[in-house]
Amino acid sequence: MNRTRASRLEGLEEAVIPVEPAKYSMQLQVMTAEGNWVRRTVQRKQYPITAAYAFTDYRSQGQTLPYVIVDIASPPYGSLSLFNLYVALSRSSGRATIRLLRDFNPMLFRQTHDEHLLAEDVRLEKLNKMTLEWWQSMGRDIRMSE
Repeated sequence: MNRTRASRLEGLEEAVIPVEPAKYSMQLQVMTAEGNWVRRTVQRKQYPITAAYAFTDYRSQGQTLPYVIVDIASPPYGSLSLFNLYVALSRSSGRATIRLLRDFNPMLFRQTHDEHLLAEDVRLEKLNKMTLEWWQSMGRDIRMSE
């Protein structure tokens, strides 16, 4: 993102990176049907786009990526949870290496946690407590298991 050579266009925000077409000219020598060599100029115009790799927030868990473009707009079906938002926004190494693809609804960050996830946390904590109690009843030291 800091390595772009694209010029900043008037009226664009700082984080907006314009994609400008690049022009190339090449000289070629071509043999005609009569067997003569002729010099031709070929011009090409293309957008300098680098191939990218896209994946879901689920796939990105545990990774730190050098540059990240995140789309946190509401999906066409289903919804985004606070967990999805956290994972997507925490994959880069800092503010300088992350960009948001488009505007989003700020109310996404004001939602409550999913009640099913909270219930699962309670269930897992209860199982953890039961396992620790069982382990201690077997005469085992908790520190031995670390």
